[in-house]
Amino acid sequence: MRHPLRRSVATVLLLAPLVLAAATPAAARDRGHGGHGRDDGRELPAAFTLSGDPGGSQFEGIAVAPGREVFYVTETTGGEIHRGDIDNARTQVWIDQDDALRDGRLAAAGIATDRGGRVYVAGGANRTQPGAAADAPDFWVYDDDRELLAALRMPVDGPVFLNDVVVGPDGAAYVTDSTSPRLFRIAREDGDWRATLWAAPDAPGAPEQGEGFGLNGIEVAPDGRALVVVTSNSGELWRYDLATAAPTRIDAGEVDLTSGDGLVVQGRTLVVVRNFPHVLTVLRLDRHADSARLLAEVPTDPERVFTTADVVQRHLLLVDSQFDETPPSQDSEVVVLPSRP
Repeated sequence: MRHPLRRSVATVLLLAPLVLAAATPAAARDRGHGGHGRDDGRELPAAFTLSGDPGGSQFEGIAVAPGREVFYVTETTGGEIHRGDIDNARTQVWIDQDDALRDGRLAAAGIATDRGGRVYVAGGANRTQPGAAADAPDFWVYDDDRELLAALRMPVDGPVFLNDVVVGPDGAAYVTDSTSPRLFRIAREDGDWRATLWAAPDAPGAPEQGEGFGLNGIEVAPDGRALVVVTSNSGELWRYDLATAAPTRIDAGEVDLTSGDGLVVQGRTLVVVRNFPHVLTVLRLDRHADSARLLAEVPTDPERVFTTADVVQRHLLLVDSQFDETPPSQDSEVVVLPSRP
């Protein structure tokens, strides 16, 4: 059994004033990540159990439903979606492997939700998974009753790895591709769901792909006018203007953000979950996300590989991916980091 996340005094003091108390309802409204659910002072479980497959499971994305007290977690090994209630330490399989296969999904990575109860699922490298159909979808949209609203293939040829997703202030979902510095936009227009290439890899000033995973975690900037994205391989932060899709690099000084995975934005505080380095890097964004300065680096349990995070009731929820296990264990956890000792 993994050890609980070490709740050092420094961690608690850091996350209380800077991450959790920094939330502003206006900034968090209608976003796919971060700061959801009423804060009524209830204690959350120390961890939520994710029940996987007997042969082992790995997990990736998390999204707390806006205005509600449920969250969703993706399983990369099979494409299942798990759902948890903040009052119950045991989650349930919301969409099982059979239903995922029915929908053309063999893997799942990022996930987001909107205020209408819709759930957006990014499929990682689904189109190139062994056994995938030639026209396999890359992205799915469900309603809160598990009804499939859309199964979409991105309008590009070749491999993709749809990694993380966020719902923007315009109600559209924006998803990163880790194989190329490009972003896709998913929206319902004129009665139909459509996926478009929103930010092209050859745009002026676009990031270089480099080796390994490029664009990864994505969030909405504090002013709601841009997206903030981290590149895992180079450890850079990028700002994508929502009006023009123009990319500019965010000046973060010499801060090491390599292996940056999930992002959380609360007010002007940005938390970068750095998976294999076992660190939460906390930065302060300026209002327009043009620059960021380091506030702290918080070590996490070296026996866990956390990938993504979200916030509910002033608690940080962290997904233990089990990416360091071969084979992975059957079950894993969403670990809760409280805002107070």
